[in-house]
Amino acid sequence: MVTDSSGDSQASADALLRWYDRHRRTLPWRAQPGERADPYRVWLSEIMLQQTTVQAVKPYFEAFTRRWPDVRALAASPPEEIMKMWAGLGYYSRARNLHACAQMVAARHDGAFPADEAALLRLPGVGAYTAAAIAAIAFDIRAVVVDGNVERVVSRLHALETPLPQGRPEIRRLAGTLTPAARPGDFAQAMMDLGATLCTPRSPGCAICPFLGACAAQRAGAPETYPRKTPKGGSPTRRGAAFVVLRADGALLVGVRPPRGLLGGMTEVPTTAWTPDGARPATGADAPLHAQWRGCGVVRHVFTHFTLELAVSRADVPPRTPPPPGLRWISANEIPGEAFPTLFRKVLAAAGV
Repeated sequence: MVTDSSGDSQASADALLRWYDRHRRTLPWRAQPGERADPYRVWLSEIMLQQTTVQAVKPYFEAFTRRWPDVRALAASPPEEIMKMWAGLGYYSRARNLHACAQMVAARHDGAFPADEAALLRLPGVGAYTAAAIAAIAFDIRAVVVDGNVERVVSRLHALETPLPQGRPEIRRLAGTLTPAARPGDFAQAMMDLGATLCTPRSPGCAICPFLGACAAQRAGAPETYPRKTPKGGSPTRRGAAFVVLRADGALLVGVRPPRGLLGGMTEVPTTAWTPDGARPATGADAPLHAQWRGCGVVRHVFTHFTLELAVSRADVPPRTPPPPGLRWISANEIPGEAFPTLFRKVLAAAGV
């Protein structure tokens, strides 16, 4: 363990790597010790892990790599197939960018991810964090990798008083001083593992941390109060109505959301606009077709920047009912495999589908 109160960067990095060699997590996208990381698997996992937990990502990652074992296979797939496989994972712009990025790598880089942080940044959907993570983990390039776990570790190590998000430039600078030239990929994964398993938001395991003695927040006796955070305002609420229409043969009326924007390109049931509090409530005239409607309750779903409440109504119609313009019928057998995001799975469940 590091006991030098000066927080010597090399000593801290060495201590962390020794800890990592003993306690590294086994993850489906992570190379085994002594193996070279597959850039495709590193990229795919990093895109999936954006704002999503490891446990949620594991089954999606395994399904994707079974279906598309390399970037060329993914690039050749129809985008709607990728959206279907992604359904339920959320943040659907990631899936659209995933396909665009795979096509660019296949077409412009001969199917190989560039081993260069600046070139990686030019790929669709690859930002500063993801480019650094791919460069470090897949190519062992010294790159400064800072995610939420790393922010927490560095904030505590230096007891930074500047709250997030204002403190991020300082955190990145300090993370850069800590990142070693040797084994930068292992170091990046070690920082992530430390934040995920020991340096957790609440009740951190300081007694067995490799930074014990070097961590200013631990010495001050209040590591759980870092990183400091700017108080957030309340999340606004939007409201609307969702209409579930079933034909007598079990077919469901659906549409596709616009390709850009929230839940872009995903399958939906017809809805009204999602409007702020106080807007005009939905009426029968907003329904996609004339029918006998019955209320099925309200579905609540939390997005990043707002909470949505949809009043769900259901109608059962004759088997020969034509779909309104812009909508289509899907059979009962197609419903489970359709690209419904979690919001609309909730809506269907509320309507008894």
